[in-house]
Amino acid sequence: MFSFLGDLGSFVMTPLYWLTSLVLSGFHHVFGAVFGPESGWSWVLSIIGLTLVIRAALIPLFVKQIKSSRNMQLLQPKVKELQKKYGHDRERLAAETMALYKETGTNPFASCLPLIIQMPIFLALFRLIDNAAHGRAKGVLTPEQASQFGSAKLLGAHIADTFTKATSTNVQVLAAILVVAMTATTFLTQRQLMSKNMPADAMTGQYAQQQKMLLYVLPLVFAVGGIAFPIGVLFYWTTSNLWTMSQQFYVIRNNPAPGTPAEKAKAQRDAAKRARKGLPEPGSTAPTDTAAPTGTTGTPDGGPAAVDPDAQRRQQPKKQTRSQRKKQTPQQPGQNKRTSGPTQEPGPSKA
Repeated sequence: MFSFLGDLGSFVMTPLYWLTSLVLSGFHHVFGAVFGPESGWSWVLSIIGLTLVIRAALIPLFVKQIKSSRNMQLLQPKVKELQKKYGHDRERLAAETMALYKETGTNPFASCLPLIIQMPIFLALFRLIDNAAHGRAKGVLTPEQASQFGSAKLLGAHIADTFTKATSTNVQVLAAILVVAMTATTFLTQRQLMSKNMPADAMTGQYAQQQKMLLYVLPLVFAVGGIAFPIGVLFYWTTSNLWTMSQQFYVIRNNPAPGTPAEKAKAQRDAAKRARKGLPEPGSTAPTDTAAPTGTTGTPDGGPAAVDPDAQRRQQPKKQTRSQRKKQTPQQPGQNKRTSGPTQEPGPSKA
């Protein structure tokens, strides 16, 4: 049984060793050329680069997590109605709740996906550092790189050192700072979501209780477990938390959930921006131009516009041929075709 589990774990982790070591080695070639291949800074920056690559690859999962979390928040009023209706029957309540989630395309476990996906990578990096500390290479790391990785120092502490197995004060201080940073960023990321992007209806009920539990339990778990993490792994997890916090801040600020404090803050920012530019509020009717066209004057009661004779005189006639002008010229009374002078009217006859 244990042999089977060992083979299964090796089958899952071996590709991750290769992937993690490949990205890590690639960044080390870049930073090693700047700081030196044995420098702790080159390896720490390589770990940070590995973190950024992994988190960038997880952006689609993060988007799915945000959508699912938002749906969970918006569905809380309906969930409460189901609880009032089927609170006496737990099986029926669970069935109806899952049916509601399925109907709206909501996955209640999607919020844990980025964390679940990262755990195997986290373990792979942990094992890479642990093996490098003992001079063993895994993945694409060469024995020389593994030796450099295991012996690299940052601020007087080896990257492979842990707080519990510290051999100097420098190790304990650096590890303690990173554990506190990892714990604080975990707490602040979860609190940011609850305080800014959760409507009032979602702050009560089962979902709210789960969020509050995660708010305090996760930092506690990382604080207790962090003292046994190598310094390199602490850099990885702290960087990952900072990425999550920044990514979540951007989404909450620009696309907040309806009925949340973040939505009200965005509405205020948009209103201030429109006021600075002199734009009307959304939904308001812009003033219409009531000026009459050239050559006409409008009446105050909305009646027909009168023609401006001066504008008519200013209009240029269309170009016409000579024959067209002759045809259109009217004959004046008392004028014949041959003479241009007036004709004599016949006087009264003499008796």
